[in-house]
Parts: sequence; C-alpha cells; structure tokens
Amino acid sequence: MSALLWALIALPLGAGTVLGLGGRRVNAVAPLAATVVAAVTLGLAVAAALARPGVEAPLFTGVRAGLRVDGLSAVMVITVAAVTTAVLAFSTAEFGRDENRGRFFGVMLLFAGAMLVTVTATTLPLLLMAWELMGATSWALIGYWWRQPHRAGAADTAFLTTRTADLGLYLAAGAAMAGGVGSLRLDALPHTGGAWLHVVSAGVVVAALGKSAQLPFSFWLSRAMEGPSPVSALLHSATMVAAGAYLLLRLHPLLTATDWAGPLVAWTGAVSALALGLVAAAQRDLKQLLAASTSAQLGFMVLAAGSRGVAAGTVQLVAHAAVKSGLFLAAGAWLTVLGTKQLPALSGAARGRPLVGGAFAVGALTLAGLPPLSLWAAKDEVLAAARAESPGLYAVGLAAGAVSAVYSVKALWYVTRPLPAGPAAGHGTERSAGRGTGHLARWAHLPLWVLTAAAAVLGVLALPGPADWLRTLLGARGEPSPHPWEAGVSAVLALAAVAATWWWLSRTPRTERAAVPWAQDWLHLERAAHALLVRPVMGLARALAAFDDRVVDGAVRQLTRGGSALSRLAGRVDDGGLDAAVGAVASGARRLGSWARRPQTGLLHQYYAQAVVGFALLTLIVLLVR
Repeated sequence: MSALLWALIALPLGAGTVLGLGGRRVNAVAPLAATVVAAVTLGLAVAAALARPGVEAPLFTGVRAGLRVDGLSAVMVITVAAVTTAVLAFSTAEFGRDENRGRFFGVMLLFAGAMLVTVTATTLPLLLMAWELMGATSWALIGYWWRQPHRAGAADTAFLTTRTADLGLYLAAGAAMAGGVGSLRLDALPHTGGAWLHVVSAGVVVAALGKSAQLPFSFWLSRAMEGPSPVSALLHSATMVAAGAYLLLRLHPLLTATDWAGPLVAWTGAVSALALGLVAAAQRDLKQLLAASTSAQLGFMVLAAGSRGVAAGTVQLVAHAAVKSGLFLAAGAWLTVLGTKQLPALSGAARGRPLVGGAFAVGALTLAGLPPLSLWAAKDEVLAAARAESPGLYAVGLAAGAVSAVYSVKALWYVTRPLPAGPAAGHGTERSAGRGTGHLARWAHLPLWVLTAAAAVLGVLALPGPADWLRTLLGARGEPSPHPWEAGVSAVLALAAVAATWWWLSRTPRTERAAVPWAQDWLHLERAAHALLVRPVMGLARALAAFDDRVVDGAVRQLTRGGSALSRLAGRVDDGGLDAAVGAVASGARRLGSWARRPQTGLLHQYYAQAVVGFALLTLIVLLVR
C-alpha cells in the first residue's frame, strides 16, 4: 500500500517538474499531459482514500518523515485531485496556445502535489517542506505574467504576507522540540510540555490564519487576483487558502489543549466571515468580489475549527471548494470572451453565454446559502457548532451568512441584466491587450458543469445519515447537529437578504449606489500593514543603513586612514633609522675588512713583527689584570 501513497504524491510532483523545466519543447503536449496526470492522480486519490495507506522514512536523527491517508486526509486528497483535474481541463481552453503553457501546467501540477503532501503529512518537518513549496509555486502562478510590473508586485505582496505568517510554523517546531516533542509528529503536538504548548499553539494559529487569508492577513488575497483565473480557481478553492483551515481542523486537539486558542480561532473566523463579507458586497470587480467571499467563507471553516466542529468545517471546505472553483472558472470564461471583470461591464454576460451563465447562477445561489443547496446545509452545521460554543458566535455567524447572500445575489444580478449594445470598454482587464477573444472552447463547459453539479449536491454530507458517517470517518462523533428551527432561521434570513438585495439593486440607479471606499479597499488592511509594519521596518532599515555608512563605515575609513598614517611613519622610521643603522654597520664592517686586509702583505718578517707585538700586548694585559 505504501507504493500507492508514494505514487499519489510523486506523479504530480514529477510530471510538474518535467513540464516546468521542459520549456517550450513540451508546449505541444503540456495541456493534455497535465490533464491526464491530474485525472490519474484523482484515481490514485480515490484508491488511497479506500485503502488508507501510510508510510514513514528516516529524515533527521529522531525524526521521521511520515505520510498517511486517514479520515480527514482521505476527504482532502479526493477534493484536491478532483478540483485540480477540473481546473486543468478548463485551462486547456484558455492556455492551449500560450507560449509558456508548459511552465504554466507544470507549476500547477507542482502546486497540487505540494498540497497533497500537506494534507497527508504526519510530521511537522515534512509539512513545512510542502508548505514552503506551496508558497513558492503560488508566487510563480500569481505572477505568471511577470513582465507586467503590477502583477509581479502583487505576487510579491501575497508571498511576503503569507511568508510572514508562515514563520509561526518554524516557531511551533522549535517550541515543540524544546517542550519534549522530539519526533515532531502532528498528533504529539498537544502533548508539548509546560509553557511551550502555548508557543506551539500560537505559531500554528498565526500560520493557519495567514495562509487562509483571515484577519488581519486578508489583503494578500486581493492582490492575488492579478493571477490568471484558473490559478484563482485552484489556489482559492481547494488548495492554498484551504490549507490553513485544514491545518486548524487537523490540529483541533492542539486548539483544545489550551484555554485560549480555540476561542481566539473561532472569533477570528466569525469576525472575518462578517467583515470580509461586507468587503465582498462593496466590490465592483467580479474577481475581487469572489476573492473577498473566499476569505469570508473560509471564516466559517475557521469558526468550525475553533468551535469543536471538525465535521462541519470539513463539509464547508469541500462544498466551498466546488462552488468557488466553478465561480472562478465562470468569471475566467467571461474574462476570456469579453475581456473585462467589472460587474457593470458584465451586464448580460449570463444571457450571452447561457451555459456559463447557468453554471454561474447555480454557484452564486449556492454561495448565497439558499436551501436546499450545499452551503446552506454546511453553514447550518457550522452554526450549530458555534451555538454550542457561544451565543455570540452564533449571532455573528448568522449575520455573516446573511451577508453572503447579499454579495452572491449582487454578482448574479449584474450578469443577468439585459444584454447591452456592446461590452463596455476601458475597464480593468486581465489580458494585456485589454480585449476579449470572443470565443470559448466547447469542452471548457464540461469541467465547469461538473464542479457546478458537485457544488449543488455536496450538501448531502450534512444530512443525518451521511453526517453521522462523516463524523465517524473523521473521529468526530458527538459533535452538535443543527435543530430544524436553526435550518429554518438561516434559510429565511438568506431568502430575505436575497430579496432585499435584488429589490434594492433594481430600484436604485447605478449613479446613486454609494461607494464604500474602506470596504472596496479591503478595510485598508494593506495600507495599515504598510503603516504599521512595512514603513517602520523600511525606516529602521534606512536608519541602520545610515548608521552603517556614518558610524561603521566611518570607523572603518578612519581606521584605514590611521593605518595608512602609521604605515607612512613606519616607512620613515625604517628608512631613516633601521636602514641607516644597517647601512652604518655595513659600512663599518667594510672598513674593518679593509683594515684587516692591510697586514696581509705576504712578507714573512712583517708576520714575525706582528706576532711579537701581539705577544707583547698579551703579556702586558696579563700583567695589568693580575
């Protein structure tokens, strides 16, 4: 069985590496090859979910790299593989002729492979490796059109923001080691000793909230919308942003091991769901609306993780993955055809392209939480867990559910308006040419409708029978279920919000619809990050640079000047003193030598006379000394 698990992660990672490094030589086969690889990976995921394989291998001293498909990861591997297959199949229509399509499809497979490792990892080091690869590939995908500076800047913002939060995982790993969890197994983290348990919990919570674009990290998801629509459909549905929520669901025992982590996570999710829902309702850009709604919907998953609702959060995650990937693909289809993503310019888009419009309508109504569609049932499960935890949480979650109906029907209202004379020009476009192609391949509708159908029916997982089965699968038996009156309240609120929003949009002229700058700008969170973090850090960096130039470099330069002066002085001393002394000694030696040569005449009588004089002097010295 271990071979099945290795194949599950090795196939997308290996194929993605080959396509990504193959350059233009693999362009011809990249779209079909990537889609086939994703489909085979889906088959392996289904087989792994049934067989539940596990594998371990040595990694570091005392630490092993572990992979396992258990209840939660079984659901996740199927979800990730299914959404990846649908998105790549759709991408063949948009990127089938792109000059860098080999790189695009290769990085997409690498990203999906990293997510598969993330959801099956049982040890923190392996999770960190996959987490890092996921971050790097998401940066490459968001900045795919890197020749346009604003897109590259958006990729940098998304990458650096999530990387800042990711430091929490490194902090958690170090604290776990200090707290006695030398194996770094995920299931052992709740048993970290002493105060280190709180450090581990804080690190995991920060990393998860950052990856899932929860407050205060949400703004990076807005910038990530500069990437291609298929990238948004994959990264912001079943992968990337879902990884943070998955981590919190996986480490739910860690959240309950402290008395603060669970409530903090639950309230952060509830407030994010409400606040980012208001942000979505204020948007006039379809992709920005869907992005803000992603953060809001992920808030429900985070709320469930903090409220002892693992099964509820899992249902919400799976249903949202199908809904949001389908909506992003529909938005991408209109962007390809019409060249715009501005809601006013998309008037009549659903009527002009009824197949895409029908799929978008089903997805939007599901996102609105209308019965009997999937997110209605999933939200009721989450709200039941929230009510069991705190009435306040339940009230905020209920309000967030009503707001989700507002932004969903707003998007639907615009695209179902009567057809205009022609698409509006001059709006924000995703392609550099600023115009749509006017054509969408027929086969692109199939993956779109597969996702739409899944989005509509996945609510069955929240019905009593399937819900009990899912709780057993996840080991979450005993979690609260919604009462009939709760389902009725949420349905009535959603229907009322839909009716009120439709009426208001129909009765209020476009020129009188008030703009909400703080909401359209995502609560000014990016500005706040610049003011509170980026500017102080850059200011500190400039101050340190000035200190380096004036003090450190100045001291080095002064030392250099002093050293030069000392060397010149030493040179003078050497030339005028040592060299002169050596010269004097040499001159004296030469004189002595010349004097010593004078007695050497070769005459015997002179040698005798010199010997007599020498003996006389010696005798005189002996007599004087005595």
